[in-house]
Amino acid sequence: MWVMTTDLASKTCKPCEGGVKPLTREQSAKLLAALHPDWEISSDGLEISRQYDFPAYSRTLGFANAAAWIAISEGHHPVLTVSYGSCEVSYTTHAINGLSDNDFICAAKTDRLINTAE
Repeated sequence: MWVMTTDLASKTCKPCEGGVKPLTREQSAKLLAALHPDWEISSDGLEISRQYDFPAYSRTLGFANAAAWIAISEGHHPVLTVSYGSCEVSYTTHAINGLSDNDFICAAKTDRLINTAE
């Protein structure tokens, strides 16, 4: 079983209304290394995403609802693309047109949904 190398999931998102610079590629790569290896950074470096696979639509919807609850609790919202047996989760920080710590914190919390279910 994979285990986070940094405890991003224990952190809380900070409101981001702009006025700060997005993370550099180097900073993003370092934080990405603390997530599950299935997370990827987009080619333009503005987004991270991961696909989660499930054996049934009901499990997919349960996961999507739990991910939505994290988003509401943290005030940081992903794009969730729900299909029959999968849910793709993508994070970016729109206010700064790039990645912030919040994206990686929420990604880690989303991963925790799967890790606690195993």
